Amino acid sequence: MNKEELQRLDNMLKYENEAYEKGYKYICGVDEAGRGPLCGPVVAAAVILNKDAHLEGVNDSKKLSEKKREKLFDDIMQNAVAVGIGISDVEVIEEINILNATKEAMKEAINNLSIKPDFILIDGNQNISIDTDRKTIISGDALSESIAAASIIAKVTRDRMLREYDKEYPEYGFAKHKGYGTKQHIEAIKKYGLTKIHRPSFCAKIING
Repeated sequence: MNKEELQRLDNMLKYENEAYEKGYKYICGVDEAGRGPLCGPVVAAAVILNKDAHLEGVNDSKKLSEKKREKLFDDIMQNAVAVGIGISDVEVIEEINILNATKEAMKEAINNLSIKPDFILIDGNQNISIDTDRKTIISGDALSESIAAASIIAKVTRDRMLREYDKEYPEYGFAKHKGYGTKQHIEAIKKYGLTKIHRPSFCAKIING
């Protein structure tokens, strides 16, 4: 690992180190993928890394290629102290709205950790009701290595699910756009209608327009 990358990762441990200095032991990063798409679940991940973890290349998942995310997914799964995943499917999103569904997925991811965290770093500004000390960080996936790792786990997990749905509904192009509102996806909805994984409330303007 070169000196520049080492320094970048050191900078991304600022919030983790602050928590360690306060006496916390298991610090967990939490992030989600899939709030904006027209279909599919919202997936959250919770990741506890080793103290002073330096996983080369870990960054906000949006800044990484699909190939790089897949490699880092394996690196994180092999090297993390614990990883938890939470999923809110379309029915939950439609019932309680995307914001609340995201919070539920985050809580599920934390609860699915094999080790209970004593401090949680959450991407964004949305607090979740959980009985653990926590801090929200806007753009946390670019500022915290734990949150960045969680963003990669969440994104890759969701992308893999959409590639599977693509086999069931090949005409929609899910493997390519992962459910986001691309021109190809919108045209497919207009032509073929909604599948069981589409979010009706997100697609109303397309269907009714």
